[in-house]
Amino acid sequence: MFGASPTRLSLELQDSATSNSGAIRRNLKSPGTLVERPEEGINTLFDILQRGFAKYPSKPTFGSRRVQRIIEEQKEVTKKVPGGGEVKEMKTWKFFELSGYEWLTWGEAKVLTTAYASGLRALGMKKGDKLTIFADTSREWMFCAMSCILQGITVTTAYATLGEDGLAYSVQECEVPTIFTNAELLPVIYKIASKCPTLKNIIYHGTADQAVLEKLASDAKHFTVLSLNDLKALGEKNPVDPVQSDKEDLALIMYTSGSTGPPKGVMLTHANVVATIAGCVYQIGDHVNDQDTYLAYLPLAHILEFAVEMAVLYFGCELGYGGVKTLTDGSVRNCKGDIRELRPTVLAGVPAVWEGIRKAVESKIRSSSTITQRVFDGCFGLKSLLLSNGLGILAAPLDAIVFNKIKDQVGGRLKFAISGGAPIPKSTHEVIFFISGILVALTGFSFAVLERRCCHCYSGYGMTEACGIVALQEVWQSATLGITGAPFPNMEMKLVDVENTSYKSTNVPKPQGEIWVRGANVMKGYFKQPALTREVLTEDGWMMTGDIGEWNADGTLSIIDRKKNLVKLANGEYIALEKLESMYKTSKFVQNICVYADPEQAYPVALIQPIEKELKATAAALDKNVTAEHELEELCSRKDIQNAVLASFSEIHKATKLQGAEKIGAVFISKEEWTPQNGLLTAAMKLQRKQITTTYAKEIKAMYSQ
Repeated sequence: MFGASPTRLSLELQDSATSNSGAIRRNLKSPGTLVERPEEGINTLFDILQRGFAKYPSKPTFGSRRVQRIIEEQKEVTKKVPGGGEVKEMKTWKFFELSGYEWLTWGEAKVLTTAYASGLRALGMKKGDKLTIFADTSREWMFCAMSCILQGITVTTAYATLGEDGLAYSVQECEVPTIFTNAELLPVIYKIASKCPTLKNIIYHGTADQAVLEKLASDAKHFTVLSLNDLKALGEKNPVDPVQSDKEDLALIMYTSGSTGPPKGVMLTHANVVATIAGCVYQIGDHVNDQDTYLAYLPLAHILEFAVEMAVLYFGCELGYGGVKTLTDGSVRNCKGDIRELRPTVLAGVPAVWEGIRKAVESKIRSSSTITQRVFDGCFGLKSLLLSNGLGILAAPLDAIVFNKIKDQVGGRLKFAISGGAPIPKSTHEVIFFISGILVALTGFSFAVLERRCCHCYSGYGMTEACGIVALQEVWQSATLGITGAPFPNMEMKLVDVENTSYKSTNVPKPQGEIWVRGANVMKGYFKQPALTREVLTEDGWMMTGDIGEWNADGTLSIIDRKKNLVKLANGEYIALEKLESMYKTSKFVQNICVYADPEQAYPVALIQPIEKELKATAAALDKNVTAEHELEELCSRKDIQNAVLASFSEIHKATKLQGAEKIGAVFISKEEWTPQNGLLTAAMKLQRKQITTTYAKEIKAMYSQ
């Protein structure tokens, strides 16, 4: 049963404030002792797996889909050429035809991973050695990690989108003897092989290009190259017993995306990951059980996805794997996308995913008739009013009439979703989760009844260095916008004054400052970088996050910005770049945005990667000579289009009540896509701010010269 929310969700420890920091706070669920284990006897990831093998031997748990066919579709487009002319050319798009989900039980997973683990031992791997996983998220990724856990081998991670230099750096630094990858990524391995003298074994999953295999065989004779099936056969011929790890042994070295320099290897012990699982049990354990289904598609090289999947396995849920390219029906042919095929009850996402869904919904509504738009807007406004007044139960007719078709696009069964990675804009939170059926005050109704027609979104806050999760909302807070919840039950937190700013822990009514955290989930340090470790970890166990936060009246935390992204303008006012990006990213024109502020100027400017469809629609409305075949490059340079984007920014500035200094003064629309491959995004799809501002230095100067 849910009652009214408690007055405060975190407690202050008496006499813990200092001259430059506020009182230490803990979650109400763990006021005395911070939680470290989900249950007695569970101290390592090895214990988590053994529990699953024993408790759910015959339960289908690990699901995956096969690519049955790749379908190519061609479309004629018009392209500008030097001199002002136009040429028509054909472009090819690839789509996937997939099978349904095919499942393996815990028992079958045990047989496979035990064989893989024995195969690793036969290759010379032993406890404490390191294996790099350089692959897309998949069932095989997880099975490879499980195999390492069964032999005490440390997993080091590399995003599948990581460039050659970043991959080589991580393999060299960890002196990795074995790497697991997708067959499609073998050419990348081939290119870095000569730079990695410790690399001995290459294991791949999928159908490899024979020419690539021949190259590896001829040019890199010191390698053993084998498929996952080969590894299985090797292990079956050379079986060994599993090896238990100690809780302080390294489970993972997770390389951060490196937005400010070379990737940093975050050392996470078994105790770190188990503490995060324990926090999940205390925070959401009443709402997740072995009847739930989780859709896994985010990069497992990111700690959020790895930690959530491990928690899901602890809960006994079904774990179905999908892909970013096949999530929706629009990216597949002759089958459903992963979401509608699996129909998950639990889903994790990052702001970019929710932004994409929101913009797709809004685009569909805008393309409807005027009457349909008015009906939707009216129902949306009414439901928002009902939710904000604790009358969500009265919104059921609106769901049935208007919103259920939209719910079906995410499978129709979602109980709740977790949003992390960066702050989610309020407008996106409203659109996505109001239409999904969020309820606020659940007084007097059991969750078992309500969950069948409601989706709750938990906004959270976390980082790799804290093993994924630092704060998470309660279920009844899921419609409360702009907060990340109370400290997770496995850690404590305080706010520390930021010098030369107004962010002080003594501020009233909302104390503010840099967020410091301490608990069993905090990393051991950065691999082979003791000086860098000392910059963020204090001798008494506090980790300085670099994020600016504030306490709300109910004891929850809100994130304001990154300490390094505060810029003092020429007029003396500070602005927070990431905050502005999260706001202006809600514009219908924006796929991605980088806000830049010159300290010698009085206003910020913006560089954007546009949504081509919206630019073309606006251009066609402004100029009847514009057609759908016009190239993006021409549209980006049009002054009327730039003004339309600025006008949308002005509307957002007004609607969100930003300060005068936070208004975008000029905009540049980039025709170039921002990707990890061209260095403008990290492997985790975050902005490479320095590289972007360097690449567009000329354009930034021009914006300030207008």
